Amino acid sequence: MRILYHHRTSAGDGQGVHIRALQRAFRELGHEVFEVSLVGASGAAKGAAKAPSRWSALSRMPRFARELAEYAYTSFGRPRIIAAANEHEPDFVYERYAFGNAAGVLAARRLGLPIVLEVNSPMVLELERTRGLSFPRTARRLEDFIWKSADRVCVVTAVLGDMVAERGVERARIFVTHNGVQPEHYDYAPDARAKARAALALPDASGIVLGFVGFYREWHRLDLVLDALATPALATARLVLVGEGPAHEALVARASELGVRERVHFAGPRAHDEIPALLPAFDVALVPAINPYASPLKLFEYMAAGLPTIAPDQPNLREVLEHDRNALLVPVGDGAGLRAALERLCGDERLRLRLGARARADVLERDLTWRGNARAVIEVASELVRDRRAAKGAR
Repeated sequence: MRILYHHRTSAGDGQGVHIRALQRAFRELGHEVFEVSLVGASGAAKGAAKAPSRWSALSRMPRFARELAEYAYTSFGRPRIIAAANEHEPDFVYERYAFGNAAGVLAARRLGLPIVLEVNSPMVLELERTRGLSFPRTARRLEDFIWKSADRVCVVTAVLGDMVAERGVERARIFVTHNGVQPEHYDYAPDARAKARAALALPDASGIVLGFVGFYREWHRLDLVLDALATPALATARLVLVGEGPAHEALVARASELGVRERVHFAGPRAHDEIPALLPAFDVALVPAINPYASPLKLFEYMAAGLPTIAPDQPNLREVLEHDRNALLVPVGDGAGLRAALERLCGDERLRLRLGARARADVLERDLTWRGNARAVIEVASELVRDRRAAKGAR
């Protein structure tokens, strides 16, 4: 199939990983992808149409001006999508939902093409809780219009699907594809562990290594892991943080206060394509906290790497994880529960190996991969295209 892939993302973080990986998966399955975007997510992607760099100044605007500019993008993006569609004649439009952006659904309506909308978060709710919104009623009405106008809405968790359905989108138009991974990148040679620890500059005699990958904020609750490190049962364990974030200074201060600073290794940000080679350094992978509707990219990478994971016991994660089968789940925000899980895993190598092996097997058996996601999208889009063509033929 011929896919017009539209997004309004700078593509420098996990969003960019998702965009590039899914586009690659479509192409690996034999489909053509034509990208229309603000900033090209995949380098010299065939058919990419990039917007002027002035859009990168958006984040520096006052809140109300930024919000107005986000709404205004629709008038910029819609004609670009239409022009790209007229040039490449796609079978359908695939769009990654962005706050205030109705360009995709309006362009698809004008073109008579089906559109699959990928929703990774309820942006209005999320922005209300973080940066705040200057025009919340407008934001909510526009989000409802965009979601209801899409032919199909692809959500990353069933929990998020329930949230979308509660806003009036028919459940028959919602389907789930969790975040994914390329499992072949996590097929390791016997010396992978030693190489990974050397790449992270960890001492040769490191004890149990607890690991976290990603951009960390206070709500990620890495402070609970530091508290656990300060207990006698974990006196030789180390924590490695691969990434950066606004919680960095607070974590440094907390580690120093607890007397564990020398056992906390801030590895700094690494390019995403380096991550597979670094994960074998970990004995235990961590997702101390996550929002209630997300599908954390790091989780699928941990699983593909065959790592035992400790994560919160909440519905969105239980869509993928099962306690004592492929992970250890602990009550949300429960420091004592997290500490107990850490002590259990650190003291039981057989358990670590069993959980990690099952996690890796689940990735493969359930096809929790980018190609699996691409296959699911193509299956849905193919039905839409057939129905659209049949309707045209009947007129």
